[in-house]
Amino acid sequence: MRHLTAALAATAVLVTTAATPATAGQAAATPAPPSPASVLPSSASEPPSSVSVKVRPGTSKGTGALTPIAGADRLVAPLGVDPACPARIDIGLRSDAKKAGYATAAVEVDPPLTASRAMLTSYLPPGYELSAKLLVAVPPGTAEGTYGLRLRTSTRSLEVPVEVMPVDRLDNGGNVALRRPVTASSQHTNANYPPCSVADGDRSSNGWAGGNGWNDATARSFPDTVAIALGGARQISRVDLYTLDTERYPAYRYGVRDWDVQVQVGGQWQTVAQVRGNTAGNVRSDFAPVTADAVRVVVLASNGANDYTRIIEVEVR
Repeated sequence: MRHLTAALAATAVLVTTAATPATAGQAAATPAPPSPASVLPSSASEPPSSVSVKVRPGTSKGTGALTPIAGADRLVAPLGVDPACPARIDIGLRSDAKKAGYATAAVEVDPPLTASRAMLTSYLPPGYELSAKLLVAVPPGTAEGTYGLRLRTSTRSLEVPVEVMPVDRLDNGGNVALRRPVTASSQHTNANYPPCSVADGDRSSNGWAGGNGWNDATARSFPDTVAIALGGARQISRVDLYTLDTERYPAYRYGVRDWDVQVQVGGQWQTVAQVRGNTAGNVRSDFAPVTADAVRVVVLASNGANDYTRIIEVEVR
């Protein structure tokens, strides 16, 4: 089975704001890459990325078996998206054994799809579960259809269907930016901050520095921009922005503070909303309906003394 490439392992104005605190930071212009298991010192600049394999107490079923588990009963993998933002799913194992030991499962996916790991394994106490993110990439030219993703232990297996379809057929819940092409003014290279992640449908800051969220490359230098092509002319009247926000790295210290929301009409950018003095993790901007083929966020300032632009998700409705 083929693996993901190194790139996957290694991109009239009315404003209403809805508050939730926000996260993440960098103190040096060229900080070191975060260590997955490290604890960030107070003098460092960015939070650690999520641990690749997590072990936690689970609910034993008393079967004495090692049981494969998944975070969803299916995975939707859109065609033609940026390879830096593949489809993601949580996979794991639950130990119902009476003694601690190594829990191992093989990870298989039907070609031509590729997966970020071929095996899931960890030392596991009885009644505990382990989990990890699995990335599934769709190579160019892949046919639409349903493919198989399987987790196999020595005695059990779990199959999760992978539905490959064009972006236009996704159930986007009204968010016309979902999985659309994204371009940014710059991209920090010291961790995994792909611009495409601002349109991947994941609003959580938990995957920061691990592929979920964009960080620009120019500390204390503004403006920074991120633009989303909408795949054609769409009538829109709202943009929701999610900036980095966790308990340890709140938005009021590490999130974006000032920005303009712009739309592209007839090849020209127009400002339709402005946000100033933000300290929240999520901000909703409403404006008069307009037909546009792209949306751009122009960041003018972030919170904190040594700051970058940090955006988790942008939704357009």
